[in-house]
Amino acid sequence: MPYPKRTALALASALAGSVVLLAAPAAHATVVDVDYKCKTPIGDKSAVSPIDIKSVKSGSSYTLTMSFQKGVSSSPVELGKGAMKPSAVIRLSGAESGQVQVSGPANAAAIPANTPIKISDLSGTYTPRKSGKVGFTAGVLTIKALGTTTTCTPGNSPKPSLELDVTAAGGSKDTSETTLPKTGPLDSAMALGTLGGTVLLTGAAGVLWLTRRGQRAAG
Repeated sequence: MPYPKRTALALASALAGSVVLLAAPAAHATVVDVDYKCKTPIGDKSAVSPIDIKSVKSGSSYTLTMSFQKGVSSSPVELGKGAMKPSAVIRLSGAESGQVQVSGPANAAAIPANTPIKISDLSGTYTPRKSGKVGFTAGVLTIKALGTTTTCTPGNSPKPSLELDVTAAGGSKDTSETTLPKTGPLDSAMALGTLGGTVLLTGAAGVLWLTRRGQRAAG
């Protein structure tokens, strides 16, 4: 194989590797056990439910979905279809503070008395105000049913169920923070990937220049 073709193939392979590296996901999700302490109309109750938070990017915002893998609290009487309405907050940490309100549909089927209440998936919209890594943690859960309100508060200081690298609307970095953003192995790898791509492109320009010069000399 002629030298210029071998060089072009090697360059293409290296660039493809850099593209794959730069496309690495900037999100980390995990299922976290949340120990809810519930204040109910008939007294205090507690239940542990694994919580999963997922995100789907839409323009400059994210749709967050909070899922409960086990039931929380219970009712001394049957809750008929549509009698229970859940909502919750997702707490923000890291580059941002505050919370996101999420809610879900009423129960699609009757919930028998004295059985754990299965919470439907709760969703809400998050729009970044600052750029950086943001953690999303399960917050207070509210259950409204039959004219009563049950409030369930995490009692075990759970860790974030989701972490995202976000960019504020408009793509500008927040300048009010004086602390430099922390970088991890992935951030360093991405930076090296970018640098590697620049070096490779520079090298490609040099190869093309030398090849054309050699062709002109041979002519």
